Amino acid sequence: MTPRFFLFDFDGTITSADTMLCFIRYACGKRRFLLGFALFSPLILLMKLHLYANWRVKQQIFSWFFRGMKLTEFDDLCRRFAADNKYLIRPDAYKKLDELFLWNQTIAIVTASIENWVIPFFDELRVDSDSDFRVIGTKIEVDDDGRLTGRFLTFNCYGYEKLRRVMAEFPIIGESRLKCDIHAYGDSRGDRELLAYAHSSYYRFFNKRNTPPGKKK
Repeated sequence: MTPRFFLFDFDGTITSADTMLCFIRYACGKRRFLLGFALFSPLILLMKLHLYANWRVKQQIFSWFFRGMKLTEFDDLCRRFAADNKYLIRPDAYKKLDELFLWNQTIAIVTASIENWVIPFFDELRVDSDSDFRVIGTKIEVDDDGRLTGRFLTFNCYGYEKLRRVMAEFPIIGESRLKCDIHAYGDSRGDRELLAYAHSSYYRFFNKRNTPPGKKK
């Protein structure tokens, strides 16, 4: 049987908002959130103009808010964030994922977001499922004392990097596209390469329910 893979972008595809912004505001409060982004507004502007690397801005923002926090504390915060913000998951996306977990499919969330707060969003869906489920996202560095250094261990999972990370995670996808059946869901130009490589591509499928999938042989 040809192995099937269901690959989903997270922010904007499964969710209705950018979870990094939501998480920082949840974790740090409105006042500190606004202060932090005011401080980094010049770099954010340069990033929007493609004059400064996206991942560098994200890393500096993440470091400003969370450097020095214990990993155990951060992970607990991530679990609470997911539990308190289930409404961020688009209903149609939840329904599709629930179906795939019920069928024990191979599912991967391919995202530039931090893995630690993405994973808990799927704890409920994974109950009693034998699906091969993985989150392919940004990994964070922790020092010998178990505290966040504020640095990322991976490149920004965007554009071709998404496809590269998927191929590294599932070698059969990289070996031969013809050996598998790939279904990819995305919502932005950062998903373009992954959508183009997939056999069935779904662009903004959960916020435009009538948009037909792109079929490629």
